Amino acid sequence: MTLFAILVGAHIATGAVGLVLFWVAVLTRKGGVAHRRWGLIFAYSMLVTGCIAMGMGITTLLDPIGTHPHLPPAEWSPTTIRAIFGWMMLYLATLTVSLAWHGLRVVRNKRQHAANRTPFDVALQIAVILVALNCAAHGYLDGQPLMIGISVVGLASGGTNLFFSFRQTPPRWAYLVEHMKALVGAGISVYTAFMTFGLVRLLPTHALNPMAWAIPLVIGLSIIIYHHVQIHRWYTRGVSRRVVVRDA
Repeated sequence: MTLFAILVGAHIATGAVGLVLFWVAVLTRKGGVAHRRWGLIFAYSMLVTGCIAMGMGITTLLDPIGTHPHLPPAEWSPTTIRAIFGWMMLYLATLTVSLAWHGLRVVRNKRQHAANRTPFDVALQIAVILVALNCAAHGYLDGQPLMIGISVVGLASGGTNLFFSFRQTPPRWAYLVEHMKALVGAGISVYTAFMTFGLVRLLPTHALNPMAWAIPLVIGLSIIIYHHVQIHRWYTRGVSRRVVVRDA
């Protein structure tokens, strides 16, 4: 319980940094000094936050009641606590780490695409797929459809990240889309944790409300779609201008 309390405190501290810097990275000029500086800190905070959350998930699996004594026993059985705050927490933590890592790697390897498929990079994405399947399985066994639904995000994330990494000749601008998609995805993850795992402290009966989980996802997907269109438009215009200059 002492270890869990320490992890929770550290998780709140690093997660709070991510909550704020996510919007700094989203709203500042892309490629600018502020975007690169604060975006890097945001990504590192997500890596740390995710690793701490893994510890929280593991300690919950070992002692569900001791780590969550505030939950009413009539509504939260040890099996349910293990499923939600153990297996699902472990899954979301792994997903957050993989997204932050992938978002950093694709930018650093923009001129050497093959470096995105090191054994560690590949193993991390495979791990996301495995913990997503595990989350879905425990959701099915415990009758938690939310766990099954949220696992789809990890399957899609791990699958598309691997597809990009093993793509032989991606478009020159593809790394920008991957960078944006991954780090916004990490932002979705931290806000989801804030609105759900934080909500359980105040309103335990509403912690699994699908609306609380849907709000960060909808906002995050809107940001991803908007910036995807902007990146494609920017690149297309850039190509057109280069062609015009070359022809002239």
